[in-house]
Amino acid sequence: MTVEVAKHRELGLTDSELELIVEKLGREPNDVELAMFSLLWSEHCSYKHSRKLLGQLPTEGERVVMGPGENAGAVDIGNGYAIAFKVESHNHPSAVEPFQGAATGVGGILRDVFAIGARPIAILDSLRFGELDSVRSRHLLDGAVRGIGHYGNSIGVATVGGEVYFEAPYEHNCLVNAMCLGIARTKDMVRAAAAGVGNAVVLMGATTGRDGIGGASVLASAELGEGDEAKRPTVQVGDPFEESKVLECCLELLERGLLVSLQDLGAAGLTSSAGEMASAGGVGIDIDVARVPLREADMEPFEIMVSESQERMLGVVEPARVVEVLAVCEKWQTGSAEIGIVTDSGQVRILRGGEVVGEMPVEALVDSCPLYDLEPAEPEGWIYGNRATLAPGASSEDTLLALLGSPSVASKRWVFEQYDSLVGSRTVRRPESADAAVLQVPEASNAIAVSIDGNGRRVACDPHAGTIEAVLECAQNLACVGAEPLGLTNCLNFGNPEKPVPAWQLDRAVAGLAEVCRALGVPVVGGNVSLYNEGPEGPIYPTPVVAMVGELPDPAQACGSAFTKEGDAIALLGPFAPTLAGSELAKLRGELEMGLPQPEVEVIAAACATVREAVRAGKLSSVHDVSDGGLGCALAESAIAGGIGCSIDVQPLRERGCSPEETLFGEGTGGFLLSGDREVLEKLGATPLGRVGGTTIEIAAGDRSLTVGLVAVESAWRSLRTQAEHDGA
Repeated sequence: MTVEVAKHRELGLTDSELELIVEKLGREPNDVELAMFSLLWSEHCSYKHSRKLLGQLPTEGERVVMGPGENAGAVDIGNGYAIAFKVESHNHPSAVEPFQGAATGVGGILRDVFAIGARPIAILDSLRFGELDSVRSRHLLDGAVRGIGHYGNSIGVATVGGEVYFEAPYEHNCLVNAMCLGIARTKDMVRAAAAGVGNAVVLMGATTGRDGIGGASVLASAELGEGDEAKRPTVQVGDPFEESKVLECCLELLERGLLVSLQDLGAAGLTSSAGEMASAGGVGIDIDVARVPLREADMEPFEIMVSESQERMLGVVEPARVVEVLAVCEKWQTGSAEIGIVTDSGQVRILRGGEVVGEMPVEALVDSCPLYDLEPAEPEGWIYGNRATLAPGASSEDTLLALLGSPSVASKRWVFEQYDSLVGSRTVRRPESADAAVLQVPEASNAIAVSIDGNGRRVACDPHAGTIEAVLECAQNLACVGAEPLGLTNCLNFGNPEKPVPAWQLDRAVAGLAEVCRALGVPVVGGNVSLYNEGPEGPIYPTPVVAMVGELPDPAQACGSAFTKEGDAIALLGPFAPTLAGSELAKLRGELEMGLPQPEVEVIAAACATVREAVRAGKLSSVHDVSDGGLGCALAESAIAGGIGCSIDVQPLRERGCSPEETLFGEGTGGFLLSGDREVLEKLGATPLGRVGGTTIEIAAGDRSLTVGLVAVESAWRSLRTQAEHDGA
């Protein structure tokens, strides 16, 4: 027997939410209104399970130009210029259709940046997939990587960095987080708030079709399950060449002062852009769907309002300047139409010609979605399974090679070689040459660095400490190239917040994020929340992805991670006290458990400052933070990058209370691997370990000592392509 589901439930609204909508309207909503409420009251648009938590985050700072609430955050970099940046998720669409899901994720984040008047100059991505022995994971990896490369390469914005992890909990629900940076004259930047009663509302860009109806906003507000192939039509289709025209058109309009405000059309399409612009400006908006240029002539009003067709922007224009705006759009060969007007009614009215087909108070539509309190509960034990892949009793040599060949540690060259990392001529440090990407900014007579990080497995072990580690990892990466942090953005990827354990993970992670950002003095200028990331076997690892932007005075001084000179001393700086808890080695042994040591934030911040100043003064030959795989993998990566071996003795580190195995393969924050003049390193307070030279990696570590040739080490580290192509990705 078929059970009929109420329309509001099909759209993701609860019974109590429908009752509140009826109360706000004073009547039952019609189909257009119900569709619009369902999108703006979805988790993706309203943050109804996370908004209360996000209030903990520090958002103010001397260099903040734009903070949360705008399309992108921005920080001042001097000389009248600002860097705009943001990271967002396109997880659920990518799990359904990886190529278009990832491609349109890039397109969306580009629009967020140029919507405030900044020219995009760089893209980064943070990706999570299931283990590579899964055909599905290889399919998702291949599609997502091709999608990112297709969009970024076609539009001519360099992809300068990122990360890729492979863990079983992402098997069904992959994560695709895309970040964009842009540069703008501070005086030319524009906000999204609609203003000026009587001003025209102009839609620019591609035509509107049925692609994406109920797409990101619906997919991102519910768990994925069996039969997701049926959801493929809800994934948007991107056109980077159309976006390129829209980008240039919008930047010219802003440069000429022809726009009062500008907003991109992303999730929820015209519904979110019109509603949010009206709310931000304290005004009303009328939209006439009969004026919207359509790809399909028989579209209903609700379809036009909820379509998530890509490459579209909504602008507010003074009536006297509409003709000029349309002429600029024609010049750039992109569509445009005057589709509405700013009013003083406080209502969002949807018309079809002279007929009113929807009318809702802005306050009800945008600002009245109920915000929910979480009901967190800490799990009694580890809720994720993990299988062993490393034979018991493996030698130190075999352990190092296994770690280097682990997909999460191995070189991602197979991935990033599909991206153009140099287009735009700003890239100083490309992927794998340094711990953070470095871009020259001659407009401001300096350079910027950016890093994006997150380790869901470690956050799963301890959401509070793991999130703090992710932020510290970003800060360390910036220090390695001599950059001082200016601001942070984040993308919080978690499971179903209505369940106790994911709610606890989210609560503890946000608390950790707020705590460490305050301690470091780094403001959070924007972000994104992606919840309901679950599959039939349970939730993903809780994965807060953080991205930090910093500045450095001279890009030529940005240090690389490669050993560069035979005879250089090698030393370790910072409060590095590694443990096997949550480590890659523990994963290979199937030994993951809950709990991590609490990072020493202030001591690590001091170490970052020491390294940053040493890099800026040109005192170091190389610097590399100790991260996944521990000190052994960090040494191997620096040796591979420089084509030079090394020999060290870890005995001086044993005084930190670590076993030889923990010293070699344990993980934790606060460790910087340096090479350079021995006397200089000692003056910095670093612990001498050995020297650069030879064709092997030799580590004296008591009963865990090892000697491995560079050829074997590099072969293991470059194994990802072979694994990804097994049976055809």
